[in-house]
Amino acid sequence: MKRILLPAAALFASLALASTATAQTATPAAATSASSERYLMQNGQVVLMQGGRPSAISKNVVLRNGTKINYKSGIVELPGGKMTTLKEGDYVRPDGGIVFATPSSAAQARGDNSVPTSAQFDKYVDTRPAPNSSADVEARLTVLNNKITLMGEKIQLLNQKISLLSTNAQRPTDTSQLDQQIKDLDAKLK
Repeated sequence: MKRILLPAAALFASLALASTATAQTATPAAATSASSERYLMQNGQVVLMQGGRPSAISKNVVLRNGTKINYKSGIVELPGGKMTTLKEGDYVRPDGGIVFATPSSAAQARGDNSVPTSAQFDKYVDTRPAPNSSADVEARLTVLNNKITLMGEKIQLLNQKISLLSTNAQRPTDTSQLDQQIKDLDAKLK
């Protein structure tokens, strides 16, 4: 009995060590997929960002989908064999998706060198004035609710028109009255 247990225990221990060694060669936390985790090109080297904090990595990364990341050069090899090089600020998500920091790095990844390296993504600016009070918010909600009501009426009119036009009548159906009501609603919606 001892002869069987001892080799079985040794086999189990060696398998456990082998799986630990394999997990360490992939990279620290390579198998996790936290939403805030990414492999970011920062200061000419790939770092692992977790929870907004960078940590140095010392081994190349292989993600679950097969994407390979060279931690020193930032070269990324996708599972299909396509390769690209990360530029400063670019990062790779745990699912293998690449997010480009600038239009020029995105253009270079697709082989387009016509975009200047100084190009930046436009920032979204909401031109509407910020509500100053709850009365402003109420006024905006009232306008929005009125538009929703008008759109509901338009949908009803369009459905009426569809049902009139889909009947198998011998002579064409006159929908001019419905058309005028739809035009009036469109004017109110603008």
